[in-house]
Amino acid sequence: MSKNIAIDGPAGAGKSTIAKRCAKELGYIYVDTGAMYRAMAIHFIDRGTDVTDEDAIKAECADVKIDIQYENGEQQVILNGKNVTGRLRKEEVGKMASKTSAYRCVRTKLVELQKEIAAKENVIMDGRDIGTCVLPNADLKIYLTASAEKRAKRRYDELVAKGETPSLLELKKDIENRDYQDMHRQESPLKQADDAILVDTSDMGIEEVTKRILELFNK
Repeated sequence: MSKNIAIDGPAGAGKSTIAKRCAKELGYIYVDTGAMYRAMAIHFIDRGTDVTDEDAIKAECADVKIDIQYENGEQQVILNGKNVTGRLRKEEVGKMASKTSAYRCVRTKLVELQKEIAAKENVIMDGRDIGTCVLPNADLKIYLTASAEKRAKRRYDELVAKGETPSLLELKKDIENRDYQDMHRQESPLKQADDAILVDTSDMGIEEVTKRILELFNK
């Protein structure tokens, strides 16, 4: 029987980074659900879909095929036969994903695939509703968080390293807005599962957080 670890939490808490490291240590498959929602968002952006029109969103969902592949140990996200991995972290994509992930048709399509993967493989999955919705029976549930200030600073440092000139204040506002949207959406809002363990990474390094989660899992 497969083993599953669910990691939930707000944007910028380090879920993907930590999940990848833990998966590598355990030899598990890392399923980046956020990347799948971002791929769907790219589809809507490219098609010029009206994100306020649920019927239009539902119609577009019917034509989407998203695959997860691994090349040299790195996850690649394939949208309708095209590799969109390089576009996933763009700000416009993140904002679109936050808006469109609230629609039931979007979530239903992706959750079904996520459940299928977890049923047959040992996986670590991160997202907003993994422990509460996708993997309610996961062997370990983690709610990973950090203050909005810390998350904004981390994102700021990432963008500066890429040669961009972001506004720290605007990044913090964006994060707070996304938190509100994710926590108040009608479909599967972001919240800590009753049996999830809270891990606040505000004052923790990547190695420290990874070690903490692995210790919890081994217990």
